[in-house]
Formats: sequence, structure tokens, C-alpha cells
Amino acid sequence: MTRTKANLLLLLAGAVWGMGFVAQSTAMASIGPILFVGLRFAVATVVTLPFALRESRGAPVRLDRSDMVGFFWIGLCLLAAMLFQQFGLLTTTVTNSGFLTGLYVVFVPILVVVFLRRLPHPVVWPGAALAFAGIWLLSGGNLINLTHGDALTVLCAVFWACQVLLIGVYASRSNRPLTLSVVQFAVCAVLSLMAGFLLEPVSWAAIEAALPEILYTGIFSSGLAFSLQAIGQRHTTPAQAAVFLSSESLFAALFGALFLGDRIGGLGYLGCFLIFAAILAVEIIPAARSRRAV
Repeated sequence: MTRTKANLLLLLAGAVWGMGFVAQSTAMASIGPILFVGLRFAVATVVTLPFALRESRGAPVRLDRSDMVGFFWIGLCLLAAMLFQQFGLLTTTVTNSGFLTGLYVVFVPILVVVFLRRLPHPVVWPGAALAFAGIWLLSGGNLINLTHGDALTVLCAVFWACQVLLIGVYASRSNRPLTLSVVQFAVCAVLSLMAGFLLEPVSWAAIEAALPEILYTGIFSSGLAFSLQAIGQRHTTPAQAAVFLSSESLFAALFGALFLGDRIGGLGYLGCFLIFAAILAVEIIPAARSRRAV
């Protein structure tokens, strides 16, 4: 797969996640955040498992223990990110949540330098800054009075950056993106369901009321989008992937306006332009330099 196709898959994942913010927000009118996370990832595990089994049967070599341990850690990072995000949505807006989650576009290049000792392509740094500025403008350019939910979402962005970084390592090394996906989903599902049944009231009527949101986030936001992420990140760098995935904030604001009545002002439209400018810069400039080098 070419890097362009991989980055387009990541862009599609961002769009699916953007719609997921709406479903995550409306679901909590009926169900607790921990139980919701557990149920959505239980659905994702069931949906993805047949494809992961097919991938395993066709794999030339077996996974080693270190790969499975890495997959498990990816699942823990994903679980922490999703729980912080879900609790944050109790007291922040869909647009603000999209913006603050998008902070991982800045955190990922920093983590790459600190933990992998690798410098990303030079265009990634201004691209990340441009995407960050666009996300900030998309939020209205006013984060003076941060809520408790906003603070939780910043923590979500830290763990999200860790998940993107680890997928960049293990998806390429193991060559088993769907197996990676199903393991991280299963980790999230099992731990969240255990905690949800212990800590939150469980009502089958409430689960039924939130079923459309559970199915959307389970099948599409989790099963499809995270699998696209794992597949796409095999053919691009973590820092570039973060820039493309940050488009979820743009789609979150768009779908929030369409379905929840959130409105995008003039600054928001400028933010949309900056995000897409960052995406194009990260995609076009390295490709153009590679062609000149050849």
C-alpha cells in the first residue's frame, strides 16, 4: 500500500470518529460512561474477530509473546483514553472535546523523539503546529474557562498519543493489524464491563435506549475506524498519522453542528482550512521530495 492510500485510510478513520463524538455524547443520556465504553468495545471485538482469525490463518509466522504484550499495552492506552474522553463529555461540548482530543497531534512527535529517538520529517513539526492552531480556532479560540471535562479530555489526548505511537511500532513489526485491533478491543471490553457492572447501575432498558449509539460506535467508530488506523499506520509514520487522524476534530464540529445544533463561527471555518492545509502539507511535501530524490 502506498503512503497516500494509507493516509487516506487515516483520514476516513478521522471522519468516522468525528461522527462518533455525537453518538458518545447522546448515549450518556441513558447509560453510564464506563458501561458504554465496555459495550461498544464488546461489539467491536465481535465484529472484528472473524477478520482477525482469517488474518491469522494466512499469516506466514506466528505472533511472538512480545507482540501480544505490546498489543495488550495498546489496549490499556486505548482504554484510558476512551474513559477520560467519555467522562469528559459529561461536562464539555462535542466541539471542545474534539479540539482537546486533537492535542495528541502535538504530543505524538514529542513522544517519538523522547521514546523512539527518531526525528520525524521536518514538515511534521509545522504541520502539527498548523493542525493544532486549526483545532484551536475550530473551538472558537477561547479556552480560558476550562471545565473539569476539558481537563479530563487533555488526559485523554496524552493516552491517545501513546496509543498512536505504540500502534506505529507494533502494527509494522507484527504485520497483523486486525489481530492487534481485536486484542485492544477485547482488553477495553473486558476491563470496562467488569468495572461498569461493579461501579454503575445496570438497566437493560437503559442499554436498549442507548443501543443505536452502542452499535454505531462499536461497529464503525471502533471496529472499522481503529482497524483502518492499524492498517494505515503500517505504511506511514506515527507523526504523520497523528496529523491525518486529527481531522476527527473537524468532523466532530461538523456533525455536532448538524445533529446537536453546535455552530461553527468564522474562526471555525478558518480552523477547518488550517487543518486541511496541514494534512496536505504532510502528504504532498514528503512525496514531492521523494520524487525529486529519485
